[in-house]
Amino acid sequence: MEIILKHPAGDLREGVDAPRRELLTARSRKWVLLSPASAVVPDCFADIDTDVIRRDKLLAEMQRLRGSVYLEDGAITAKQLTDGRHRVDADESSWHLLVVDGDDRVCGCVRQQTYPVHAHFAQLNISGSALARSAEWGPKLKAAAESELDLSRRLDLPCVEIGGWALANSIRGTTEAVRMALAMYSLSQELGGAIGFSTVTRRHCSASILRRIGGRSFEYAGLPLPSYQDPQFKCEMELLRFYSWAPNPRYTAWIDEIRQELRTIPVLGGCRSSAFDSRANLRWSLLAKSDVAVSQ
Repeated sequence: MEIILKHPAGDLREGVDAPRRELLTARSRKWVLLSPASAVVPDCFADIDTDVIRRDKLLAEMQRLRGSVYLEDGAITAKQLTDGRHRVDADESSWHLLVVDGDDRVCGCVRQQTYPVHAHFAQLNISGSALARSAEWGPKLKAAAESELDLSRRLDLPCVEIGGWALANSIRGTTEAVRMALAMYSLSQELGGAIGFSTVTRRHCSASILRRIGGRSFEYAGLPLPSYQDPQFKCEMELLRFYSWAPNPRYTAWIDEIRQELRTIPVLGGCRSSAFDSRANLRWSLLAKSDVAVSQ
């Protein structure tokens, strides 16, 4: 699912430019992380909970929130919902960062879907985008994406796709959207590093915000691929990529702080593995110190 931020453009700009002390979750809200079903969760996460009932409950609430937000925005129709839930196959195999209120109700969500290092373009969600179906731009997008996948294989890093973003009315106009965007860098780093893709709307300045944080266009022959009009979501979209080790340096301190915060929040599902944690930490440490070139 494409990233659609339901914020006025001004609020999003204020969130990105907010003083550091303001980039905090209100005390009335907290984060919960849902791991993929049967995932191995690194030891760096201190609060791993195998409560399947609560995980399923929050997953269902997240899908209802997504359904209501996307329906209101005109991105989907009521026929695409099941019992009010916007359900996609990727949900069970993805990480989900949730914002929950004091009553444990979901009021924000974003998804990170991980692919193995041997993944191919046809397996990615971006392969189904309107740009990928274009006779002119489809082959160029495929070549650009395959180049990124080749980098993934050479660095022995997974590819991830970010999507499923939704915010309830109660937290629109806060810095929560910016924190969640930064948290995708933090989570990727904590899991050992990743090369990321996302399909983002230009509506509400969403794409420009993600660009400021570190997102960049796909490129073919040294030129950026264009934005495009998406017939399903009825808005202008961009395909962006990011490298977990190379955010905009302006936000590095925030990402580091959020990375520490992620280690303390509840993680529902999966099982603990100290071996995974050791490999992830070693790989991230080496990558963070490397001279891997990243084009803007």
